[in-house]
Parts: sequence; structure tokens; C-alpha cells
Amino acid sequence: MSDAAMIMDLSSLSLKVVECAAIIGTGLVLLAFQGSDFPTSMVHDHYRVMAFGTLLYLTLATAVGAYDVETLFVRRHRLTLIARSWGITAIFLVTLGFILKASAQISREWGLAWFFCTAAALWCAKTLFSALLNRTKAKGVFDVRTAVFGGGEQAQRLVNYLSKRSDLMIRLIARYDDRTDGRDQELPRKGGLAALLSSIRAGEVDQVIVALPWSSEMRVQEVVQQLALTPVRIRLSPDLVGFAYLDKPQALLGGLPVLTLFDRPISGLDQGLKWIEDQLLAWGLVIALSPVLAAIAVAIKLDSSGPIFFTQEREGFNDRRFRVFKFRSMSVDGCDTDDIRQATEADPRVTRVGAFLRRSSLDELPQLFNVISGDMSLVGPRPHAPSTKAGQRLFREVVSTYASRHRVKPGITGWAQVNGWRGPTDTDEKLEKRLEHDLYYIDNWSVTFDFRILVRTLLVPIRGKNAF
Repeated sequence: MSDAAMIMDLSSLSLKVVECAAIIGTGLVLLAFQGSDFPTSMVHDHYRVMAFGTLLYLTLATAVGAYDVETLFVRRHRLTLIARSWGITAIFLVTLGFILKASAQISREWGLAWFFCTAAALWCAKTLFSALLNRTKAKGVFDVRTAVFGGGEQAQRLVNYLSKRSDLMIRLIARYDDRTDGRDQELPRKGGLAALLSSIRAGEVDQVIVALPWSSEMRVQEVVQQLALTPVRIRLSPDLVGFAYLDKPQALLGGLPVLTLFDRPISGLDQGLKWIEDQLLAWGLVIALSPVLAAIAVAIKLDSSGPIFFTQEREGFNDRRFRVFKFRSMSVDGCDTDDIRQATEADPRVTRVGAFLRRSSLDELPQLFNVISGDMSLVGPRPHAPSTKAGQRLFREVVSTYASRHRVKPGITGWAQVNGWRGPTDTDEKLEKRLEHDLYYIDNWSVTFDFRILVRTLLVPIRGKNAF
């Protein structure tokens, strides 16, 4: 075991000891103040609760990774794991006491005080310990001495990546390669495989990262077989294409490691929750707004001749096309069905009632029926017609990733709209900004996020910005 690994293990063990002392010490201090009148058997019951609670907490904290190397130095993340572990411990103890009918043997005042005081003690212990660890880390005490075997662009990208990651406890010491063509000048070549093996046996290397092309299967296997005879950690660098997806999570298919490049954004339970959200709110809004819908229908009929509703083909989930419903806001001869022209300020095609409906977004209300039918959601990227253009180019021609917004159902309102990116997209910048907000919504969806957008939507129509 290297010195860095040994110090890390000792640090993790020390933190466990400190937290045990915090849990038990807090309980004993509170018991000394509150338990002076407790009978001996009751005091012993409190001892048992403290001991069992400590063991349970340590088990849970270890299971969720609170003592892993990756979390020891990340204060916020570890505090979350501590709070979760201690909260589950308290719930389990209360439940167990209720089931065993032993809760009467434990003082409720002591129990509440122990829970909150211990939580504060664990927080203080973690804060101080993190400060000490980070100060020690800055001196390079925890750095793992790492050698790179390989050359060329793959090794160069690996060295560049590791050099920029100050959060990684790695110290690059040398590069080794059997080829001597002078590649990868940032980390000079120190020798070949024989030189690397000598450095390992001299105790100068803790970890080796093999940066060879995966297509050179036989060479990779030969190098790994030689390194496997030494007591160091051996890792295989991603192939060149892997550096393009360094931010993507890894998964195992059986025993095969794979990268999850993109996942279905809203699926499983989340998909069910969003469907329930859409159906309940859409039906509720239709019923509550039925007088408003009727009044708008009458106003449209009195203002101009033609149908009350206007339907148009739009692109939806998975690029499937559907007919979207809107209140007609333009004269009949101005309604485009094929070559779509987005409305502009003072557009002569817009009727008097239509102008008000568009400014207030009330013309979108019939899309509640699209939500009920399953073609749309209340919240999502706004559906665009296939022929809509930014300037003189189709949306797909302006932004190559435009279709990625169709990974979810389109919505009546969306994150782009409540941030002011509504109305005509007559320039590339406007389309890019709208797409940027749409993709942010897709990647960060939650029921809470949906309700936040719905609340903000109530304010947007009042301002009427960019709605013509």
C-alpha cells in the first residue's frame, strides 16, 4: 500500500472514530443532565440505544459512500450523506421502539435533544475535518504518483485532462512508451516498458494509466500482462472518441462497461407523474375556464367571419406530427397552413380580438384539449410547424440539434417562454436561445420545475412581451 493510500485510509478511520465520539459523547452529556432521576434499568436502555444508533449510523454512512475518497473532500456532498444517514437512523430507532413497545423506556426529551445535538455535532466534526483534509491535500500528501504508458494524441489528451483537474489527487511523474518518436512533449518520455517496471519495483509509482489505442488489442494485452505482475493499480485510458464524452456516466451491461451518452429524459415513474399532472390540471382548467372559453368563442364570431378554432400541423414528441388547436386570431385568408409565416408586430392578418388574444396568450387555451388527448403537455418546448423559418432557413438548417427538443412532448408554455424567448424567431440568435432554454428544461425536468414555470406563466401574458 502506498503512503497516500495509507494516509487516506487512516483519515477515513479517524473520521469514523470522531463521529462515533460525537454521537455517543452527545448522548452521555445529555444523559448526565437529564437522567439523574432515571432508574438504573432505564439508564442502561439509553446506553443500548446510543450503541445501536452509532453502529447503524456507521453502517448506513459507509453504505452510501460518506467515507469514500471522492466524497471526503467535498463538503456539501458529504454533509448531505451525513444528514441522510442520521435521519434514517433516527426514523429506524423510533420505528423499532414502537414495534417492540419499548419507547416508554426512553425519555422523549432526551431523544429529541440527542437527535438535534448529534446532528449539530456531526456537522461541526465534518466541517473541521474537511478543512484539515483540504489543507493537507494542498500540500500533496494524498497525491497518487501516476505514470502514463503510451504516446500520441491519446496520451496527450489524457495528460492535458489530468493536468487541468486540480480536484484529482494525482501527481503525474512520467510518461513511458516503447516508441521513441518524440511524441507528447508535455510529459517527456522517461523510457519504455522495462524502465516503467524498474520504477515500479523501486517504489516510485503507485498507479499506471495505459494510454494505448484500443484497436491495438494485442499490444494492450501484452503491456497489461507485464504490469499485472507488479503491486500497482492499473487503469486503461479511454480511446480517443471517449474524450468527447468525458461528462457522460458509465454503466455496466452485465460485466461490460459502457457509456450512457443520452438517456430518455422523462421515463418510468417520472413519465407517469407528468401524465397525471397534465390530465388533472388540463381537465381542471377546462372546467374552470369554460365560461372564458365560451366568451372568447362569441367574441371571435362577432369580430370576423370564419371558424372559431384554427388548426395547424406541428411537430411533436419523437418528430411525430399532430394538429394543434388554437383560437383563430387572424382573418381566414391570412391563416397559413403550409408555408408558415410567423406573426410580426402590427401584422395586418391579425384581427382586433386576435391581437388581444395573442398578447394575453389566450389563443393557446384550446391546446388544453391537445394535452388531454396526449399530443402535448402543459409544460414543454413550444411546438413549431415543420415549415417555420428563422430568416430564410428552416429551423433544422439553422441548428443541427434542433430535433433534440422533440425528446419530450411539446407544451402550452415552457422555460423559454417565461424567460422572454417567445414570439417570432426571425434571427438565428433567437432560435438558438429558445433551443438552449428548451434543452435546459429537458435535462432538469421535475414536477416542481413544471409548477414553477406554470406560476411564472401567469405573469408573462400580462406583460405581453414579444407576443404579436
